[in-house]
Amino acid sequence: MRSGKCDFKELRELQKQVEQMNQSFKDEFFEQCAKELAARLLRKAIKRTPVGQYPSDSGKVGGTLRRGWTTSDEKTAMYTALFGGGEGGIGGTGTQKQVYGKGSISENANGYANSLRVEKKGDSYVVELVNPVEYASYVEYGHRTRGGNGWVKGRLMMTISAQEIQSIAPAFLQKKLEAKLREVFG
Repeated sequence: MRSGKCDFKELRELQKQVEQMNQSFKDEFFEQCAKELAARLLRKAIKRTPVGQYPSDSGKVGGTLRRGWTTSDEKTAMYTALFGGGEGGIGGTGTQKQVYGKGSISENANGYANSLRVEKKGDSYVVELVNPVEYASYVEYGHRTRGGNGWVKGRLMMTISAQEIQSIAPAFLQKKLEAKLREVFG
């Protein structure tokens, strides 16, 4: 019986490449994915949030609830409502309106997503999104009418948006991971 020769050079190179993907690299990758998913969630929730319609002579301005969306560190999220102009997500093309005098909505959304604070809790990466407007929960889940004789249905802005993000998250993460692996392994 003959013994064959085997060249493990390529296998050793692969091992070195895998070792390069250390824990900090993985944490950075997962944090970036969490930030992008959170930005998409905010975008969807903001778009679904109703804006009060008032007569022009009333002096009231609608949109308080929509402007209220923030992260737990209270960074305002309003300008993410229109970034990308469609389902393209962060960096997508589309509406290029000026917001706060600081460039396009897409540029601002990228900056906003990168500024989100991500906490690692166990194996999970958490970005807390909040709307501190006092009546936000009533609009989200519904409430009794003033006289108590009826019920106003909730708009479920965050609930529906979160369900949509949960349904697209696996495909999104797989696509991001494949792109990152192509980048690492050439």
